Amino acid sequence: MAVFILSAFADEAAGTLDEQIKTLEEENISLIELRGVDGKNCADLTEDDAKKIAEKLSAHKIGLSTLGSPFGKIGITDDFAPHLEKFKASLKVCKILNCTKIRMFSFYMPQNEKTLRGDYSDYREEVFARLEQMLDLAEKEGILLVHENEKGIYGDTDERCMELYNHFGGRLGIAFDPANYVQCKVNPKNAYELQKDTITYFHMKDALFADGSVVCVGNGDGSVPFILEDVNKTRNDKVILTIEPHLHIFNGLEKLQSEVVQHKESYSDSRSAFHAACAAVKKYIF
Repeated sequence: MAVFILSAFADEAAGTLDEQIKTLEEENISLIELRGVDGKNCADLTEDDAKKIAEKLSAHKIGLSTLGSPFGKIGITDDFAPHLEKFKASLKVCKILNCTKIRMFSFYMPQNEKTLRGDYSDYREEVFARLEQMLDLAEKEGILLVHENEKGIYGDTDERCMELYNHFGGRLGIAFDPANYVQCKVNPKNAYELQKDTITYFHMKDALFADGSVVCVGNGDGSVPFILEDVNKTRNDKVILTIEPHLHIFNGLEKLQSEVVQHKESYSDSRSAFHAACAAVKKYIF
C-alpha cells in the first residue's frame, strides 16, 4: 500500500509566500512545489531570496518537494547558452532551499510540416545533448532533474518520455501529468501503464479530451481514480501527489504557457479553486 503525500503549486492560490503558506496550512499540506513567489518565478530567485524563503518555510515546517522550474521551456532552436547559465544559478538556489529535485522540460519543437505530423526526429540529438549538459551539472550538486510531459515539447507523448528515460538510464526522473497527456490526445491510462515503473511523482490535474478544458481531478478523462487506485495497490513507498489546479486564472499563468486555459468549472477566485482542487484529490486518497 502506498503512502500518499500531498504537495502543491501554492502560487495558484496566492502570489505572496505568506499567503501561500497560510493556504497550505489550511489544507494541512506540508510540502510545496515552488514555482512563483512574491512576483518572481523560481528561476529568477537570487541566493538571498532563497535564504529568506528557506527560513520562512522552515519556521512553518513546510518543505520543498520540487523546484517547479521552467527550464527546458524554450525552443530547441533558441540559444541555449543563456538558458544554461540561468539553470546553473538555480542549482545554487535549489541547494539553499534544501530541495533535491527540479521539475523541467525537453524543449519546444518548431512548427513545421514534420513536427505537425508528430515527427520530432530532426531535433532528437540536440534535445539529448542539452539534457545531458543539464543532467551532468545537476548530478554534481546531488539534484535530480524530473521531466514533465508537456504539449509541444519533445517529451509530449508517453513513448518519447520513455525514450528520454531509457536513453539516460534512469538518471532523469519523471513527473506524470494526466491532464497534459489528455491535451496531447494521449490516453493517460495507457501512458501510466507504460511509465508506471519510472514515475518519480504525479501532478494532480485533470482535463477533457473534447476541448482540453481543465477540471477537478476525477471529473475529466485523465483516468486519475484508476491511476491512484493502482498506485495504492502496487507501490509500497511514499508517493508525492502535487496538486496543480489550473481551475482559475491566477497571477503569473500567462508566463507559464502560451495557450489560454479553458475552464468548465466556475470558481469565484484562485483561493476557492485551489481548495476545490485539494478536496477533489483528497476524496480519492483519504
